[in-house]
Amino acid sequence: MRILSAEETAALLPYPALAESIARVLADHARGQITAPERLVVPLAGGATLLLMPAADPSITVTKLVTVHPQQHPSVRAEVWVMRTDTGERLALLEGSVVTARRTAAVSLLAAQTLAPNPTGPLLIIGAGTQGRSHLEAFQEGLGTDKVYVYSRSFEHSEALASYARQRRMLAQAIASLEPALHEASLIVCATTSRTPILFQAPPDAFIAAVGAYQPNMAEVAPEVVHQAQLFVDTLEGARSEAGDLLQAQIDWSQVQSLESALQQTRPKAGIVLFKSVGHALWDLAAARLVTQRLSK
Repeated sequence: MRILSAEETAALLPYPALAESIARVLADHARGQITAPERLVVPLAGGATLLLMPAADPSITVTKLVTVHPQQHPSVRAEVWVMRTDTGERLALLEGSVVTARRTAAVSLLAAQTLAPNPTGPLLIIGAGTQGRSHLEAFQEGLGTDKVYVYSRSFEHSEALASYARQRRMLAQAIASLEPALHEASLIVCATTSRTPILFQAPPDAFIAAVGAYQPNMAEVAPEVVHQAQLFVDTLEGARSEAGDLLQAQIDWSQVQSLESALQQTRPKAGIVLFKSVGHALWDLAAARLVTQRLSK
């Protein structure tokens, strides 16, 4: 069995290839070739959470074990076990926080490639943590994004991520207010752990990826923005139980499409597009597929 470090795990999961792997997993899932039950969520003392996320296809089976402790640093710790489906032989142990960061950003990348009205425009990142950084990397590598605004509660953190973007030869600016960027950005990523809305308006043809809120009592996008947008989610079953942005807005679920169904249709009509992601073991399976393919070469 291969035990991969964070650096080794990241090197085996380039964002564009991972987005393609996710698309293939969704196609296989639509054909009934993948088993992926809803994740088990176990509340822990002090507001922490334990997540168990299994998925299997005919070749490999994965289980991700995640703990989330919002007051700790790092707040998320995780491992992904990869094994042969037919024998149970353990093939690899992946650094789970890296898998989570990269596959979440790759799902947003795939959604932007599929749904964004203007996928080549400037990017606004709200939240300067791990997910903000991974989305910056994913959108640059997968969409060619070359201009980014960074907003965070801590301007120091915003400037740190903007400086990292400049090192990657992007035009980047840390901002103390969202207002200036909202007149220009066509891509918006909400990647915070805020329990109350941060984004109260959006440009008329914006693509919004809301990835930070993962519980019903959390929301980054205000209801007025949610109700203006065409709504898409990573999976309907996960969103119905955990997508606080949508649940608190009391949306009509008949108007919400999954990414799986969106991939089989034409690009949506003009207007704001909101893609809400809460995570799913399908994305970990896609990452494990890519890792095992690359290790076998």
